[in-house]
Amino acid sequence: MQEPQPPVPAQYPAEIQSAVQKYTDFIQGKLEPDLQHVIEQRDAIYTRMSEYLKLKTHIDTIRTQKLEELETKVDLGSNFYVKAFVPDTQLLFVNIGFGFHLQMTLDEADAFIDDKVKHLEKLTDRHTEEANEIRAKIKMVYGALMESMNLVDK
Repeated sequence: MQEPQPPVPAQYPAEIQSAVQKYTDFIQGKLEPDLQHVIEQRDAIYTRMSEYLKLKTHIDTIRTQKLEELETKVDLGSNFYVKAFVPDTQLLFVNIGFGFHLQMTLDEADAFIDDKVKHLEKLTDRHTEEANEIRAKIKMVYGALMESMNLVDK
């Protein structure tokens, strides 16, 4: 999000020009990178949520079609897929975080996913609030700069 920079014509006193430059540097050097970082964190959480919701959809498919075994493709990374055969669909390994995977039944995985998604939604809400606060600070500083420059003109 790039707000328009207030113009600093040469007619303004040097202290006004330096103050405007200081605040625009603060916005561009601190607030905007912070905003970008918070948005990237929130997007990463949305990606994790999406993966859990995909797993929940697969669990529902296994249940509705009453699949006891399954042939599928597994992504090994960089969109490189290999065929895989699952002889028993009643147990699966779920990534519970921090690099750990836990073997669960379909019901346990379903309950875990529901709880995990609720937790991740709370995290994304916090990141959204933080992003909105940073945006408000950016607008407030730009507004104050524009107002102070108008006062100098009068």
